[in-house]
Amino acid sequence: MILADRLLEGRAVAVSGASSGVGLAVAQRLHDLGASVVALARRAEAMEAGLGAGRLASGRLDVRALDVTDARASAQALDQTRLDVLVAAAGTNVPERRLDQLTPDSWDELVATNLTGVFNVVSAALPALRAARGLAVVIGSVSGQWPDRSGPGYQATKAAVLAFARGAALEELERGSGVRFSLLAPGVVDTPLLDRRPEPPSREQRAQMLAPADVAEACAFLAALPPGVHVPELTLLPTALQALGRTE
Repeated sequence: MILADRLLEGRAVAVSGASSGVGLAVAQRLHDLGASVVALARRAEAMEAGLGAGRLASGRLDVRALDVTDARASAQALDQTRLDVLVAAAGTNVPERRLDQLTPDSWDELVATNLTGVFNVVSAALPALRAARGLAVVIGSVSGQWPDRSGPGYQATKAAVLAFARGAALEELERGSGVRFSLLAPGVVDTPLLDRRPEPPSREQRAQMLAPADVAEACAFLAALPPGVHVPELTLLPTALQALGRTE
């Protein structure tokens, strides 16, 4: 899709996981469409390098170091921050991901980042989103509903954030806050996270995958919708590589 320049001018956005992959692409795209962006990730230097000097000089980009697994730090990072949109994009996986390889520590790592991390940033952003009658976009995965090779631990966390987004959306509707929750579920995306696979994909396979910019464009579409429009769930798949129910 082609979105108009400055489409998000005047909008305030926070993006977690903004040091690489999908999170970085989302922060770049929403900024380039005119939004003021708070970029959140553990590695501030990596965020600054990825976002680039031009964007940093715009006055519409605020880089804040944050480990989303830390509830107190998440609350402090977004305290008194005006927000129209939150994109919860921080996520991880482990190399040894098969059921007989998972350990209590690796399970806890997946849950802490992929599920608790979403809860932490949403909780921190919720007062501002209610004030703005805004939007929370949670980056999930098709693996939350369809089995693939990402491992049962990762898949369990992505199924959980889908349920979290659905439940939160219902509560905010009943509250009349105007806050919408959208679960964006991409298929396989060519990001550095793929390097943690037991067998990283080939260059040819990566060329058939979604690019982070594809997911960022979908986030921009959601962010640009009028307040009276709610997209609860949006699935994106690489045309040549995946279909629902079929692994890549």
